[in-house]
Amino acid sequence: MAEIQHFPLMIAGLNKTSAHKIEVTSPYDEQVLGTVETADRDDINHALATAHSLFTQRDKWLSIPERITIFERAIALMEDQAEQLALGSAHEGGKPLIDSRVEMVRCIDSIRTCMDGLRSDAPHPIPMGINAASRHRLTIMKKEPIGVVVAVSAFNHPLNLIAHQVGPAIATGCPVIIKPAGDTPLSCFRLVEIFHQAGLPAEWCQVVLPADIPVSEQLVTDPRVAFFSFIGSAKVGWYLRSKLAPGTRCALEHGGVAPVIIAEDADLEIAIPGLTKGAFYHAGQVCVSVQRIFAHHSIAKKVANQIAQAAEKLIVGDALSDKTEVGPLIRPGEVERISSWVQEAVDMGATLLCGGKPLDNNCYAPTVLYDPPADCKMSNAEIFGPVVCIYSVDDLDTAIAQANSLDVAFQASVYSQNINTAMYVSDRLDASAVMINEHTAFRVDWMPFAGLKHSGLGTGGIPYTMEDMQIDKMIVLTSSGIS
Repeated sequence: MAEIQHFPLMIAGLNKTSAHKIEVTSPYDEQVLGTVETADRDDINHALATAHSLFTQRDKWLSIPERITIFERAIALMEDQAEQLALGSAHEGGKPLIDSRVEMVRCIDSIRTCMDGLRSDAPHPIPMGINAASRHRLTIMKKEPIGVVVAVSAFNHPLNLIAHQVGPAIATGCPVIIKPAGDTPLSCFRLVEIFHQAGLPAEWCQVVLPADIPVSEQLVTDPRVAFFSFIGSAKVGWYLRSKLAPGTRCALEHGGVAPVIIAEDADLEIAIPGLTKGAFYHAGQVCVSVQRIFAHHSIAKKVANQIAQAAEKLIVGDALSDKTEVGPLIRPGEVERISSWVQEAVDMGATLLCGGKPLDNNCYAPTVLYDPPADCKMSNAEIFGPVVCIYSVDDLDTAIAQANSLDVAFQASVYSQNINTAMYVSDRLDASAVMINEHTAFRVDWMPFAGLKHSGLGTGGIPYTMEDMQIDKMIVLTSSGIS
């Protein structure tokens, strides 16, 4: 058994040992992987006071060249430790190692994107000299950090989500306090340690795991917080937004019930592999995972059967195996919940084409349901598990109406070989992004990533988060020497 690693409080200048700690276990075999000390109210106040004091002392701000140097060193350290970080992430989060390695590559690229943004990100000047009131004036625009950032992260991408929240904060010069998911905090601690080793002073990036929900709420709602970044459930995200102190800005990234529309002319040789990956990647524990597929009635059963055949071939098991394609659910309770949702859909008339059963070690068989009723949970809420539904529809407008029928909207997709059909559907889907002949979970880290309706607030993606974490300051210079 590997050595159990212990992580103390990562709060700058706090010389104490917490009286409480949590054990972090593997979702596959429940092996204890590490222990993390938890923060109480006094610890949270110390972290906030440290970050706020740092921000108010402008002479202590890190220059852009200093930040770029830190990023360069951090990237080199991440590249050296990439395999260990990927293994650790797979072990604590259950994402198969083949996918965790890809996530690690993305994590490094996300940090590189932050660094590149510092070289190119600049505000636009405001025109002057265009009327009598603005003559003899010139504007100078500059970007400044917004202030203390508090980031609450999710379990499903424990490396790259941290990069998406911590990286932009460091890049923009904001002191950041991050709360990782309680299920997968070890990857966060390891990444932040790398930033510290790269030369980032400890007070610029602190990690806390609050002891309970009231302490977490204290962290988020404190008036010293300038920007709140949240990745997680809509219920928690919208609740915390309602409690923010006046002046605190925020970005929320929740989930969706991602729709796919397949026209009768779609190339299924292209569609089926992508939809299978999009539905079962990380056991469906992805906020834009393929969940609802609306296919023309002439091909719907064929689509469903082919996805079911592909799903049955997927290798389910230990995330640390190079052969595993679908790993465990994050907690045993999730297996029970998913089982109940699938059973409800079957009881209400859905046809179970494959899967539909729990497996050993908190795994669940990749499951395909055909024509579940519109009023079952599977058709209305995010399953966040390895289950996909295929619905037979008569025409595109019916498919669009059903796809748009929920109070969530994130990424969607359409498959068609006809550009007019693809654009017709794309224009009418409620979504922040529509993929044509690609599954809904496609993402690169510099593109906008935004949940609409209940699915979120604001826009994620490295450049967009950097924009959120900065203010544009305008300086107006008046001089008779300016025409």
